Amino acid sequence: MEEDILIQISNRIKEKRREKNITVHELATRANVSKSLISQIENSRTVPSLIVLIDIIKALDIDLNVFFKDIRPASDYPVLVKRKEEYESFEKENAEGFLYQRIFSKVIKSSTVDIILLELAPGANRPLIETKAFEYKYVLSGKVKYQFENEHYVLNEGDSILFNGLLPHTPYNIGRKTARMIVIYFFEDSIQ
Repeated sequence: MEEDILIQISNRIKEKRREKNITVHELATRANVSKSLISQIENSRTVPSLIVLIDIIKALDIDLNVFFKDIRPASDYPVLVKRKEEYESFEKENAEGFLYQRIFSKVIKSSTVDIILLELAPGANRPLIETKAFEYKYVLSGKVKYQFENEHYVLNEGDSILFNGLLPHTPYNIGRKTARMIVIYFFEDSIQ
């Protein structure tokens, strides 16, 4: 399984457990596994066996087809936009006062990472371009419109976007002040 699918499964388990108002301990008891195993699975720190996964899903009283509906590789989504309120919070053992929020996860093998701070002045423009990298953008301040060939996404402070840079794209500052973004390029031998 690809790592992004495992993260979707982990998040789905946590989401369904919370929807049903079941504690980690209660789910562990129902599935006949340890509390720490449930915690590790929910935080994508371990991969459950197929039998354990099925037991957990059954313990949540969810049909397998319903549980796996809409779980698919991230490559099925050419552009992924995450609003800051959609970031998934998770905990790590023995870490009080730490707030971890998973924004995006993408497995990219044999890659080079380039991290950039981009400032866009009001009215800044350029033509649509292509990059041989996966691109991740996090808006620190301002309001940015990301234009692709046939669609666009408006991103506010705290929003983020991940896409295959081979899609023709360009950002526009649609605010009155300079917009600031963290930009991360993931270069690899060949992207799909």
